[in-house]
Amino acid sequence: MPEQCLLDLRLPRSLDVIEAWAVREGASRLEAWVFEDRATRAAAELRLAQLGIQARLRSAYKPLLHAVLEDFGLEAVGQDGGTLEGQVLRVQLPQALAQRYRMEAYPLAGLLAEGALQFELSEAQAADTVLLQRGEQAPLTVFMPLRADHSATAWLRAWAGEALLSDGPLVGDDYQGVFDAVLAAVAAHEWGWNEPYFQRLMIEVEIGGIEAALPFGDEVISTREALHEDFYFGLLEFFQQSAGRGAGDRSLRPGQIVPIVLPAAAEQRETRVRLRLLDHPLLAESQAESQADGFGLAALATCAAPLSPAQVAACMGALAGERFGCQSTQGRAVAGLHRRGTRPAVAITAGQHANECSGVLGALRAVAELQHRADATYALVALENPDGAALHQQLCLQQPRHMHHAARFTALGDDLEWRTAPAQLGEKAARLEALQRSGARLHLSLHGYPAHEWTRPLSGYLSPGYASWAIPRGFFLIMRHHAGLDPWPYLQALTAGLAQDERLLEFNARQYRLWEAHWGEMPMRIINGIGCMVAVDSRTDSAPFTLITEYPDETVYGEAFQLAHDTQTRMVLLACDLYWQGLLDPA
Repeated sequence: MPEQCLLDLRLPRSLDVIEAWAVREGASRLEAWVFEDRATRAAAELRLAQLGIQARLRSAYKPLLHAVLEDFGLEAVGQDGGTLEGQVLRVQLPQALAQRYRMEAYPLAGLLAEGALQFELSEAQAADTVLLQRGEQAPLTVFMPLRADHSATAWLRAWAGEALLSDGPLVGDDYQGVFDAVLAAVAAHEWGWNEPYFQRLMIEVEIGGIEAALPFGDEVISTREALHEDFYFGLLEFFQQSAGRGAGDRSLRPGQIVPIVLPAAAEQRETRVRLRLLDHPLLAESQAESQADGFGLAALATCAAPLSPAQVAACMGALAGERFGCQSTQGRAVAGLHRRGTRPAVAITAGQHANECSGVLGALRAVAELQHRADATYALVALENPDGAALHQQLCLQQPRHMHHAARFTALGDDLEWRTAPAQLGEKAARLEALQRSGARLHLSLHGYPAHEWTRPLSGYLSPGYASWAIPRGFFLIMRHHAGLDPWPYLQALTAGLAQDERLLEFNARQYRLWEAHWGEMPMRIINGIGCMVAVDSRTDSAPFTLITEYPDETVYGEAFQLAHDTQTRMVLLACDLYWQGLLDPA
């Protein structure tokens, strides 16, 4: 299919829109909230002052957190673990939006000393304001510019003398503008009835914004990452609705949606957006495909970054066992390995969601250890979604600190776990063969999730359908089991073994503290310092026990990434040993 352009648009930057409006309307004073960083806003304030206009420009993204950082000067807090002068910061929230604003303030609890952040609720307080008070100082009123659906929005408040000229969402905001333009262009196109509707839908944006790491964990403020998330999930929601599917349906196959949101050059006075339909890229076009030269199993333990599909293939090729597998949509091998021993079989899979990378290393490292045990029986599919992994590698070349959910699903745009016969199984065929040929009653499915806050500011802030995944809550386990089976003794023993790693316990405790400060009660049972969730599984194509790992690994590198795949490796080895001891399934 030839390339087709659905949109090619240039918009003026929001700060230029404000300046032109203020001059035209004769404003003498203004306040505005925009999706720009502090340095860019400060430069615009200076330009407006030179025009005789007194201006204060604030961040429209996470305005509560930015008010603390900018008005109280707490940028460096967290490096020494204390608050300025040791004072408590009280945050008074309107009752109606208390949960929304507690999350808006994240990760403030991690930037202050333990117990120094206190939230208070008020039924009388206006829904668009928050009060901040440090120590005995006078409270600071923070305006929270929101749309009716609680989405973030740019805002303009301006006066000519004492006369109010404007007090509402900024007309012409480029951040909202590119999002609206892309969704409108997609809605206007005739997609037909047959899935997939396209091979690759490419959204390319060059825009200003905020890109700032915070001195706590892997936390980062990124308006461009947030826009990527709004594009990707917003378009999935559009195609789900237009196809008559329920919200959150993961079986829809629209095609591969790829938002690429890059910073505009400093001198660039326009925001650019282009929307194109493309064919799937040829394998030779991927810069990551050649990264396997000289790579092998011995390098896994010290890996500080995710593996490419070629590196995974090299490691799979170095393992002994019977080969099986299938082919991905874009032509990559989905490789499987079956090793027969005397113990009951275990199926091990990873990389279903391809931007969740630590499980791939954990699976390979664990199986490399199991290769030394003649009695071990297992089937391995170390990378179930190589097309997504290839896209993830390419996106990380541009934005390594972004979570890149566009690489989460397959090249068809669906979640392979949701595929069922008689529909084309594609990549899922490797998993089903691993279960069928091994007869495994235990399936270890290794996953990850965002290592820093996940927001969709233009869609209500908390990502619809994923609100409880908005901030990290440590490494945890999800056990799905067929009716009548009891996994709790097994989980008790497994978490006791995992808890031998003090690094993991400290990591979890730190994330639990932030979760409880900003969200509330932990939504899972904590056993030996490890979160556990259990649910009955009624699927007919699943093993009697499916144990899912969840490590906050998206966007981490170096020592943080090594702890992630160390934990995944230990979990697999402990899970297998306890299973072979008969603790999970005596029958």
